[in-house]
Amino acid sequence: MKSLVIIPTYNENLNIERLLRNIFSQQRKFDVLVVDDNSPDGTAATVKFLMEEFPYQLFIEERQGKLGLGTAYIHGFKWALKRDYNLIFEMDADFSHNPNDLHRLYNACVKQQADLAIGSRYVTGVNVVNWPMSRVLLSYIASKYVRFITGMNIHDTTAGFVCYTRNVLETIDLDKIAFVGYAFQIEMKFKAYLKKFKIVEVPVIFTDRTKGESKMSGNIIYEAVFGVFKMKFKSLFKK
Repeated sequence: MKSLVIIPTYNENLNIERLLRNIFSQQRKFDVLVVDDNSPDGTAATVKFLMEEFPYQLFIEERQGKLGLGTAYIHGFKWALKRDYNLIFEMDADFSHNPNDLHRLYNACVKQQADLAIGSRYVTGVNVVNWPMSRVLLSYIASKYVRFITGMNIHDTTAGFVCYTRNVLETIDLDKIAFVGYAFQIEMKFKAYLKKFKIVEVPVIFTDRTKGESKMSGNIIYEAVFGVFKMKFKSLFKK
């Protein structure tokens, strides 16, 4: 099962080398594709330097501007589907997702035969470290809200640490994914849910970044809150 980890980056030079070395030190082999949105802090240059050390495992796609998380992942998905990857992972660059948990998502897809494995912060309570209580509540309530509106039996609907099988990404029409920010993660899970794919939540501990700046904004939250209504409404008409 050939595996690719997609990591979108914008100004992650403080984190990217340590993260990549950690991924490549795992017992299981993972390739990595960095999708960089023209980071002014030199993130792409660091990745290219490391590509000399890991020429067959590390790849980069550079885009000309900050085009959004969702479009970065879709760019990566299409890149992966043109190659022979069976499992495609999403992962943040800031160490909020522990590289040591990659094998657990892998096992959920391979051993439990999940089509979509989710690194879940909320399936066994609230497993979040270093977030202020206001943000924990916002994220937790958002997941509950999305679960209520969409009917998905998923505790962490906004999770960004996931693994898709190739079949899921080939089945979903990636060109029709509407959201580019926070709601992108919700929409992808909802599309997989509507297609009756098997979804498994794997409990993980989410740790807030210690280096670099968060990309969260009011517009991203607005898109998630109001976009869910629109997404559910459209799905009812399609039925």
